[in-house]
Amino acid sequence: MNTTPSIIDTVMNMVSQSIQVLTKPSVETFEQYENKGTLREAVIYVLVAAVITGLFSLGSGLGAFLNGIIGTIVGFLIFTYLVHYVGKTQGGTGTLDNVAYTFALFWAPINVVVAVVSLILLITLIGIFLIPLLAIGALVINVYFAYLAVQSSMNLRESGKIWITLAVAFVGTLIASLVIAGILR
Repeated sequence: MNTTPSIIDTVMNMVSQSIQVLTKPSVETFEQYENKGTLREAVIYVLVAAVITGLFSLGSGLGAFLNGIIGTIVGFLIFTYLVHYVGKTQGGTGTLDNVAYTFALFWAPINVVVAVVSLILLITLIGIFLIPLLAIGALVINVYFAYLAVQSSMNLRESGKIWITLAVAFVGTLIASLVIAGILR
């Protein structure tokens, strides 16, 4: 008998957990959920978010849609693997499953919301000028939640070690994303 939850059940559970993480941001909230899923569930959730956000870019063609999905999943995997690896070198004790799951809980819904708001802003003339502010806001929010997620998933509490972990993961993911973008062209 298969006890693996369906994709729909996985996504619905994670949406509920994401609401808690986003409305009550704290290390403690992340810790409530870090052991509730695995890399599998995290990838499913990020894939669903990538498809939703990709639907907003279908006007650019099917190739752009598929490249966006591939880039999103690969970028998420690279980032979480690097957070786990670097976090371990900094004395962290979390698992890859903990890291991927906690990051998916905030990253996926924030990206969907930003995509929806961006589309709304693109429709309005004045809104076009607000998109850079939205991007900066999204970056700040993601960094805030990533900082909490590293504390929870890697069990790191020293600020310097958390920032090193996030900075190396960011730079590594940026380099990998540039290489992937070059390949997918």
